[in-house]
Amino acid sequence: MENYKVTLIKGDGIGPEIADAVVEIFKCANVPIEWEEAYAGLESSEKRGNVLPEETLDSIKRNKVALKSPTTTPVGKGHKSVNVTIRKKLDLFANVRPAKSLPGVKTRFDNVDLLIVRENVEDTYAGIEYYQTPDVAECLKIITRQGSTAVARYGFELARTLGRKRVTCVHKANIHKLTDGLFLECFQEVAKDFPEIQADDIIVDNVCMQLVSKPEQFDMLVLPNLYGDIVSDLCAGIVGGLGVAPGGNISNDLAVFEAVHGSAPDIAGKGLANPIALLLSAIQMLRHLKLLSHAHRIETALRLTLAAGIKTRDLGGNCSTQEFTKGIISNIPVEIESDPLKTPMMEKQQVPPMASDAAAEPKATNNVNWKCDGIDIFVQSKGLPKMTESFENFTLTTISNRGTKVYPGTMPDILLVDWFTCRFTADGEFGDTEIARLLQHVTALGYEWTHVEKLFSKDGAIMYTKAQGE
Repeated sequence: MENYKVTLIKGDGIGPEIADAVVEIFKCANVPIEWEEAYAGLESSEKRGNVLPEETLDSIKRNKVALKSPTTTPVGKGHKSVNVTIRKKLDLFANVRPAKSLPGVKTRFDNVDLLIVRENVEDTYAGIEYYQTPDVAECLKIITRQGSTAVARYGFELARTLGRKRVTCVHKANIHKLTDGLFLECFQEVAKDFPEIQADDIIVDNVCMQLVSKPEQFDMLVLPNLYGDIVSDLCAGIVGGLGVAPGGNISNDLAVFEAVHGSAPDIAGKGLANPIALLLSAIQMLRHLKLLSHAHRIETALRLTLAAGIKTRDLGGNCSTQEFTKGIISNIPVEIESDPLKTPMMEKQQVPPMASDAAAEPKATNNVNWKCDGIDIFVQSKGLPKMTESFENFTLTTISNRGTKVYPGTMPDILLVDWFTCRFTADGEFGDTEIARLLQHVTALGYEWTHVEKLFSKDGAIMYTKAQGE
């Protein structure tokens, strides 16, 4: 049988311990994999001067598949998340997180079998943030037609491959009408190509409530990046926690599988680490490589081990990492005729064939009737800006603060910050030269502008939001 070369990133904290456990299990199961170790994370930064060396990315690109242990990400300072950086640099646009009940792992539910497909690159995770004033920070939520279509199509292709009957889009389009509205629109458009699969949608706060009361009602969820991050961890919680939560990051020709929990430096080196999440991620990886028999044998061994009460301390057992690993190895069957527990994580191929249209980009949007109506100018001011009501062919229509209209009309009784949005609409055509003159005028009035947004309409429909009260 052909040997597969796989990039192995052992990471930080407990990462090396759980990676070694997976390597040992794979060796004893005679999995035809050759590991190529690469480096990333805090320890890599300290020893190699780079949190994500270029040679690590080169290894993943060369081998096409990687298995990654957790890495440490500083909170509120320091380097960016290695996970996010890998996903963005390699355009791993789909994050696939199974959440399935395991024997011997006590939870409130025992019949969960969910698959979460999360857009993995854009949304607020594009990481586009600015301080607008000393008191106001801004984050841009980026949702694109191309990115939304790609992850929706991947989700439906995966559902078809695995025999999943229902795909649910999770969103907040009732509030984020343009961004989440676009994500939902793309999902609904792709769903037309999969008539055999039930497609529906649900608001994100409702799905959270439904998941913690009746999770078995869902089959597959497709979500934008931020909601996907939160909801996938919630789903992990209802099946036992992040310690049993696998994950894969997929592009057209690359895949990085990882344990999604933290690096737990407080227990590193103490033999307390639970390797299940990384092992299940590695099993997911085997199915991606079409090594279905090896995946089935190892997962069966894990389930038999848990059913026998052999568990690490975080799951209520008393085994060390090494003892738990030995327990799994002792339960690896020579071959599989049927699953003795009848509940493998994935009975079919994990990842659908990545045909050229699996992440097909939609055709370019027709912008013939795309028109610029005006401009929002964001200014710093200690009180309501005293703007000229008209300048050349621009008219000041509203001023808002944190999305609430404060001009014209009676000033609402709200907390004001020092960042105001001044909306100017135009009578007739205008261009960047006219905008530049308007900005110079605002500056001459004594206000520092911090940000500018053009206001577009299409076929007469506005493609921007109005302030509360406008």
